[in-house]
Amino acid sequence: MSNSKDLDQTGLFGEFKRMARASSTVGGIATRVIGNKLGFKSNQAIHANDLRAALGGLKGPLMKGAQILSTIPGALPEEYANQLAELQANAPPMAWSFVRRRMMTELGANWERQFRSFSHQAIAAASLGQVHRAVTAEGQEVACKLQYPDMNAAVESDLRQFRVVVGLVQQFLPAIKQDEVVRELEERLREELDYEREASHMRLYRDMLQHIPEVTVPLPVEPLSTRRLLTMEWVSGRGIQKILDTNPSQEERNAIATALFKAWYTPVYRYGIIHGDPHMGNFTIRPDWGLNLLDFGAIRIFPPHFIKGIIDLFNALRDNDEEMAFAAYEAWGFKGISRDTASVLNEWARFIYGPLMDDRERFIQESDDPNFGRDIAEKVYEGLKRTGGVRPSREFVLVDRSAIGLGSVFLRLKAKLNWHRLFQELIADFDEVALAERQKTALAAARVPPPLNGL
Repeated sequence: MSNSKDLDQTGLFGEFKRMARASSTVGGIATRVIGNKLGFKSNQAIHANDLRAALGGLKGPLMKGAQILSTIPGALPEEYANQLAELQANAPPMAWSFVRRRMMTELGANWERQFRSFSHQAIAAASLGQVHRAVTAEGQEVACKLQYPDMNAAVESDLRQFRVVVGLVQQFLPAIKQDEVVRELEERLREELDYEREASHMRLYRDMLQHIPEVTVPLPVEPLSTRRLLTMEWVSGRGIQKILDTNPSQEERNAIATALFKAWYTPVYRYGIIHGDPHMGNFTIRPDWGLNLLDFGAIRIFPPHFIKGIIDLFNALRDNDEEMAFAAYEAWGFKGISRDTASVLNEWARFIYGPLMDDRERFIQESDDPNFGRDIAEKVYEGLKRTGGVRPSREFVLVDRSAIGLGSVFLRLKAKLNWHRLFQELIADFDEVALAERQKTALAAARVPPPLNGL
């Protein structure tokens, strides 16, 4: 019985079921968005909960696209954005009989001889694969991330549905033009399917963060890894929610936040590389309050001039220099925007950069209003509608997602730090040419293949 159930979820039949389920969800979104724009009211909060439940049960990337849209002001109706901002991957894991077949496909018929032990139950299940704990034949403790079957087809199916959602929403919420967002999502998700690429990203991050003692990056075990199986060193740690449940001290909260800040932004300002998926399942907390960084699928490599643009925008906002800000947005890839649109974008930028501009210890958000961020997003969206709209650049997508995602974790931690000084330490000796050389050397040493977009 278990074998036939497994087979029902794979191959052509599984793809038909998946497409039907996603299409039903997408069709419901389209109907409700159109209906609301035509004046027919419905309970969007209930629909948004239904949407979250439907997407959360899919083993695939459709929900990742929705999560990204939820961080961009006005890109989705408010109720959908609120629900999707909370969406996490919790799809049910593959059964052991199916895991054995998948492992045989990746490592051969005698794969079990390469392990002293291999957990039958997954210790984590995510959107593209699940993780098992194991001990190699040599006695090394490892984590094995095994990709779900037929994920290439699943990704392409989800992306087709995602394009339909974006296209329909675009007709009725035209201030945010999403074509570049979709292109970026497509290419990054296709990269995430390649675990050999992810292994190279692990080597890259190990190198970039080697002088940051607060952060641990496990190394891949290459003889036991393939394009669909990633085996890595086991690292011990606890999930952040379990840490928060123990009511840690302010000092311990600050230590975790400091490690997170360095883990994410040292690679950005030293190498022009960002980890684009900061949700809480992608890291664990060490006993000394440092950080284990675990997932390296959503990695983005930027041209050095883009990083200069990020710093230039900070300086422009600090100095109220509208000309420098306008030039910075061009460096970010916002082409053809008006001065009025740039002024509206400054409102969003001040929200994102705000903690970095304040040279004192503070919480990441000091307003007691739980709707503070949403109110700013609504104001920005209305301003963009008034000034003709904007097409977010591809480079903007993961920078924005990382900032919003990390900000949410810092809020939950209730960390109180001098964010300004942390930032200044990273950019103090910034040099575009030096960054370019560091990036080139690091990518070559880690054997990172070129990005799919060729940039």
